[in-house]
Amino acid sequence: MAVDNHPRSLPFSTSYNFRDVGGYAGLDGRTVSWRRLFRADSLHRLKGTDLEAFGALGVRTVIDLRRPFEIELHGRVPHSDGLDYRNLVVEHVDWDSVEEPADLPHERWLADRYLNFAEDGRAGLAAALSVIADPAAAPVVVHCMAGKDRTGVVCALTLSLLGVSDADIAQDYALTEVAMASLTEYLLKTRPEVVQDKYHMFDCPQDAMLLFLRDLRDRHGSVAEYVREIGVGADQVAALRAHLLTPA
Repeated sequence: MAVDNHPRSLPFSTSYNFRDVGGYAGLDGRTVSWRRLFRADSLHRLKGTDLEAFGALGVRTVIDLRRPFEIELHGRVPHSDGLDYRNLVVEHVDWDSVEEPADLPHERWLADRYLNFAEDGRAGLAAALSVIADPAAAPVVVHCMAGKDRTGVVCALTLSLLGVSDADIAQDYALTEVAMASLTEYLLKTRPEVVQDKYHMFDCPQDAMLLFLRDLRDRHGSVAEYVREIGVGADQVAALRAHLLTPA
């Protein structure tokens, strides 16, 4: 369940999937704080009034999960005094190289891709979670290209550590589906090869996130145990909860 004290989706004309992850019910009756952690699609298009609105949010840190060739091709968030830009790559198998069998449910295929992030992308995920756990870094924006998959996994891990239910995490993930319509329209005009014959990759079925979280626990015992295994310590998890949950 979410408490709506702020708009969840922030309107930008050149960023299509910029959202606040605050407001969800967390541990011990506390709520995820608003305006501390945002998720987004790529921020390289920000300019003019959009860039001014972004600056007004007071963001201190941008976590860019994309690979170097994506940044070279598309660009990065514009430089700004006081803005700490971190390129924390989540390594993964190239999706174009992974067949999606016709008889395999799409949500199962997606969940398997997210499990691959959790294994091949351990270093990037640990680095991203460590930054998010640091109160001095907030407010933080975490993004990839569409703000759906790599970003979705980072936010899912973060929200789970904060005690947010799997159902709410999956609903937050699925909110990207609405944003995908505008982003897809933009890409069809500017880079149609990114979208054509790949429309299925823009789907956000809640069951994909639910399967991922279930399977991660089956492999590692819990989300907390998984992040411990990849190098995020108990003190960092405690710091994450201290600054991203409202006071008890």
